[in-house]
Amino acid sequence: MDRDDQDYTPRGPIPMYQPVPASSQAPGLSQALAWLVGILFLTVSVLLFFLGRTPAWHGLVNNIAINFLAIMVEALPFMLIGALAGGLIEVFVPVAWIEKMFHRHRTRSVLLAGTMGLFFPVCECAIIPVVRRLLGKGIPLAAALTFLLAGPIVNVIVAFSTAVAYNYDWVVVAVRLGSGYCIAVCIGLLLGRWFNRDNGILPEWRNSGAASCGHQSCAHDRNNSGALADRVRHALGHACDDFFSVGFYLVIGAFIAALVRSITPMDIFSHLLANPEQAIVLMMIMAMLLNLCSEADAFIAASFRGVLPGSAQMAFMVLGPMLDVKLLLMYFSVFRKRLIIALSLSVFIVVLLWMIGLQTFFPALLL
Repeated sequence: MDRDDQDYTPRGPIPMYQPVPASSQAPGLSQALAWLVGILFLTVSVLLFFLGRTPAWHGLVNNIAINFLAIMVEALPFMLIGALAGGLIEVFVPVAWIEKMFHRHRTRSVLLAGTMGLFFPVCECAIIPVVRRLLGKGIPLAAALTFLLAGPIVNVIVAFSTAVAYNYDWVVVAVRLGSGYCIAVCIGLLLGRWFNRDNGILPEWRNSGAASCGHQSCAHDRNNSGALADRVRHALGHACDDFFSVGFYLVIGAFIAALVRSITPMDIFSHLLANPEQAIVLMMIMAMLLNLCSEADAFIAASFRGVLPGSAQMAFMVLGPMLDVKLLLMYFSVFRKRLIIALSLSVFIVVLLWMIGLQTFFPALLL
């Protein structure tokens, strides 16, 4: 029996979960990238604004604006719901209750971790602090990796937002959640055999204690839950932070999707309908670059209906919540480089093979 399967007994009272500040290196890099992308976005937006006032560009700019607003209006309510759910979970759900859900058997822990998103609907933007805290409390690495990958996909908010984006086609919802669960479980079991808490996690997260979230309003006694009004205020504060930080990526992603839909002739994509493998790879790369929230990315994917194969749209919705630029930056705050490399390669390869398999053997599910 390996170290991850050994019995674990909590030492003393476990305080209520609060996220831990990220490492000092990743936020600086991610902030610089965010500033660069933001400046580029504003520059292009201002340019389009002035071009739209000219007769030659008026029609195109109007199309871009309509597509952009349509995506944003559909996606923002689910972003808000997800942010509120994340804030409430961070403040009101104690880690002790989560720890009781896990048995020490590796396979059972992994299978259970893949469904935790159904009870704790946290998007990928908020999943890293949760995983770090769970690792600090002794959760098996394989189960933590499975929850990291499956949690942002296999949850009720993502299911409902996907249904709305695809006109309540519940087959698409089932394929997305089923694919996310199966892929996450496979990778969790696979990497759990090669990595453990010693060679996969940074030393400070192997058995860390509770830490503050960094908000001054949350700097109360960690073993004292505080008044209900204060806890609600803390939850709303976390929700606001999540909403505005994640909303930045949604705006950029919606704008790029609207721009592509408006300026790209549809016949350029026509050959991709007959070459789903190329379309899958293209959408997987887009998912990594756009950094969208899992509660809103279905609206971006759905904008390519009739243009790209269903397998490519599904690849976009499955890979994005598991692997993108912002997640890679956050991974460095908890995992060792060797695990990050193995995790990134395995996620990309397994998603690619899974989508090609769906396209080959179950094409009717992807229409």
